[in-house]
Amino acid sequence: MAQKQWYKGAVIYQVYPRSFQDTNGDGIGDIKGIIDRIDYIKSLGVDAIWVSPFFKSPMKDFGYDISDYRDIDPLFGNLDDFDELIAQAHQRDIKIIIDQVLSHTSDQHQWFLDSREDKTNDKSDWYVWADAKPDGTQPNNWLSIFGGPAWQWEPRRGQYYLHNFFAEQPDLNFHNPEVRKAVLDNVEFWLKKGVDGFRLDAINFCYHDAQLRDNPAKPPEKRQGRGFSEDNPYAFQYHYYNNTQPENLSFMQDIRALLNKYPGTVALGEISSEDSLATMAEYTSGGDKLHMGYSFELLTNDYSAEYIRTTVSTLEQRMTEGWPCWAFSNHDVERVASRWSQGEEIEPQQCKMLTALLASLRGSVCMYQGEELGLGEAEVAFEDLQDPYGITFWPNFKGRDGCRTPMPWDAADAEQAGFSTVKPWLPVGDAHKSVAVNTQDQDKDSILNAYREFMAWRKDKNVLLEGDIEFIETQEPVLAFYRTLNDTKMLCAFNLGAQSSELTISDTVSSQHTEISHHTAELNNNTVTLPGFGCFYATLN
Repeated sequence: MAQKQWYKGAVIYQVYPRSFQDTNGDGIGDIKGIIDRIDYIKSLGVDAIWVSPFFKSPMKDFGYDISDYRDIDPLFGNLDDFDELIAQAHQRDIKIIIDQVLSHTSDQHQWFLDSREDKTNDKSDWYVWADAKPDGTQPNNWLSIFGGPAWQWEPRRGQYYLHNFFAEQPDLNFHNPEVRKAVLDNVEFWLKKGVDGFRLDAINFCYHDAQLRDNPAKPPEKRQGRGFSEDNPYAFQYHYYNNTQPENLSFMQDIRALLNKYPGTVALGEISSEDSLATMAEYTSGGDKLHMGYSFELLTNDYSAEYIRTTVSTLEQRMTEGWPCWAFSNHDVERVASRWSQGEEIEPQQCKMLTALLASLRGSVCMYQGEELGLGEAEVAFEDLQDPYGITFWPNFKGRDGCRTPMPWDAADAEQAGFSTVKPWLPVGDAHKSVAVNTQDQDKDSILNAYREFMAWRKDKNVLLEGDIEFIETQEPVLAFYRTLNDTKMLCAFNLGAQSSELTISDTVSSQHTEISHHTAELNNNTVTLPGFGCFYATLN
């Protein structure tokens, strides 16, 4: 038998370093903070840690604007700290995945400082430069996801440069083979350090249309946000030309060829396109591109069995060769406990059910720090906002700070909840203090301990880790599916609503998995009664 690939069915725990643990008293989390809490992460039963960017950066987009791909920002520590993190994680059989932000750099990166000087220097063609139209306006109608045109005037060159995100994040010109090589050399620097893989940020944005054709307008009824709100002008266009270009596929192959030199390493691509599910399938096809793809398709406000079933089924139909990865939360969207809450209060039973649901879908799983505690979106006052995205679109869109507030470790620390000894970069969420780690540790019925219990139970269920998935047609709010592997077949059913619901099944149940404490459903004859936010697992004959 072929050896199991570790990433298949893996649970990947996303650490946002700024907000995880501060060890040097500056109010900002750091790499040593991850090391200090590594045993906590181990206790969660996860397989890998995805560490959000810690590279040298002016922090205009909190690390997603990189000025040196091979160094660590002093805010977070140094390269020795990172080596220690890898060593400590590997001792505990935990993989380390790091972000790579390849489509753009900081405007403080030396490449850009050189490129902007004139049109003849060695780096002059390393970024996307274009002349103004005769009337001085931007080269085309492309927009930035963070608001306004995607072009910034640079007087030194007398040209515009492209930025799909903030103006401080100029886009690299991947049509230049020297850029591709330099970017891959930076990636290999971290492979040599022993990382186990990469989460590739906005990876479908690397190439732009070389002809700079205008994007067509999108009618109001077709506008929808994935990582941006629908009143953002970015939603007013079909983004056919500023990302997801055909040339990008060969770059995916270059990345895979590099990773193949380092056995066991993987690439997880973040994809946001006009049809993200189709792009995920395309970017993981053929066994020569990315290992996994994930998108914002379940990071939405739509919380219905029909939506989840249709989204996952659509990807299953299209992704015949690659491997999916699913997430309900990350550092860019409102926390799922609030986003899918069925009332004003966060319901612990729902949080437990959502963990089980996410980790029962076919694919790997990204869980965002604090999800295991049932943290909701924190209220951040306008005067405390740090995210320029939120400041620009306030109050219709409050930005990303509400999901980035510090981890609550110690309920006894009324001010900083054990995150820091000083005022942190963002305030600790008031509602988070009562559900701090040390409080939930001591409660056997807590969301945290339910998370640990479920992940421990799941670890040896190969049918959940690698099996196929087949959905059952159900009435709202019940979502149900089969997972099958060889001769093992498991039924998984979830009540997404707060009221009791029933599911009629035609299968013969050989065993119910009642060892999961929040497996609270009852089976009588062929009827499964699911209490509010209940779940049901059974092995079938």
